[in-house]
Amino acid sequence: METPAGQPPLRRDAELNRQRLLAAAHEVFRDRGLSATLEDVARHAGVGIGTAYRRFANRDALIDALFEDMIAKVAAMAVEAAEDPDAWRGLSTSLERVCELQTFDRGLRDIMLGTGRGRRRQELVAERIKPTVDAMIQRAKDQGVLRTDVEGWDLPMIQLMVATITDHTGHPDLWRRYLHLMLDGMRIGGADGTTLPVALFPDGQPPSETLSLPQG
Repeated sequence: METPAGQPPLRRDAELNRQRLLAAAHEVFRDRGLSATLEDVARHAGVGIGTAYRRFANRDALIDALFEDMIAKVAAMAVEAAEDPDAWRGLSTSLERVCELQTFDRGLRDIMLGTGRGRRRQELVAERIKPTVDAMIQRAKDQGVLRTDVEGWDLPMIQLMVATITDHTGHPDLWRRYLHLMLDGMRIGGADGTTLPVALFPDGQPPSETLSLPQG
């Protein structure tokens, strides 16, 4: 991540500490969510808490930096997908890559959906990524491969749905199956002979608790 405009670049050792803290924060928040503290991150990074506070004023500042890194990564994925001459391949591959990024990352989901700055972060996503995604969707419609009633906001909803599958079942790759089912529903011509990835479970059946519905 670049140094914010108007601020001098960090010394090399300071920048190394900053990157170490960001890497540690990604791992800690990924596994524990945003309940983890800045002290937890400093400990995981192997730096003193004073060093952590010199690089980030508080946990929110650290989370903001992580969010910026995530946005840059997702935006790059979208731009790369938009350049694919095959509109369907670009759109579906981009969606799958973003789902893969967030499915195992509890912290990423907490950052996007959390209270407080969550709404502003969603606005930033719209500013940075939505125009590219909208262009991808329109191009896929123009090529006759995407349902004409699909909208840009359908994609983040799909991302949220598939992200819950790993949480609920504990099976790390099962989400791919349901993502492909949804993609087939979006594509003109449907599955067109494709095969769904990932069998349900080793014995072909989900555990009984997976099928349990909340009582109300």
